Amino acid sequence: MTDTESQILQELNGLNTALATITTTDPKPDLVSLFHRIDTLTSQLPRNADPELLHFLHKKSYEKARLLLEGRRHENARGTCRS
Repeated sequence: MTDTESQILQELNGLNTALATITTTDPKPDLVSLFHRIDTLTSQLPRNADPELLHFLHKKSYEKARLLLEGRRHENARGTCRS
């Protein structure tokens, strides 16, 4: 795993935690900033990065991207996207 992929995984885990606690925390987590950091890191991935990872990140399939980065690719349900 590259450093950028590791950072993306860290942000995806942070997003997962924020979403899990959004109804019980005050102030609410800043999801916009999390999405922006994920997008910024995604743009830093090299062109030869895993095409499936790039697809998930560009389509905002963050749970699928997280599972892939955690080595749990087999847990991803097949989507309806044709690309």
